[in-house]
Amino acid sequence: MLAVEINEAKGIALLEPDGPLSREDFESAAKVIDPQIDKAGQLNGLVIHTEAFPGWDSFAGLSSHLKFVRDHHKKISRVAFSTDSAIGNLGESIANHFVSAEIKLFAYQDLEQAKIWASGEG
Repeated sequence: MLAVEINEAKGIALLEPDGPLSREDFESAAKVIDPQIDKAGQLNGLVIHTEAFPGWDSFAGLSSHLKFVRDHHKKISRVAFSTDSAIGNLGESIANHFVSAEIKLFAYQDLEQAKIWASGEG
């Protein structure tokens, strides 16, 4: 499951995975995030908050994740990873080559700092 929360005032979305990610998780996330992008023209930031990367439940989950990134990366200014997972460092390095958003890594417990940075306030 992927919980998605929008903070309209700050123009950010918080994504918190709880278990392996599925195709349906990314479809649901888009249904929450897309109206905010349509309304504001973009998101200031997206915060991914997970203690450990949960992986995907299938190849369809991975494919949907890649499609979500492809469809949204030009509409999101900043992506903050708030995680203690080693994949956070790898994700930051790889994503910098494929997405136009600025990317920054934060410790799992530094969620509030990640939100401030993602909103453009810090």
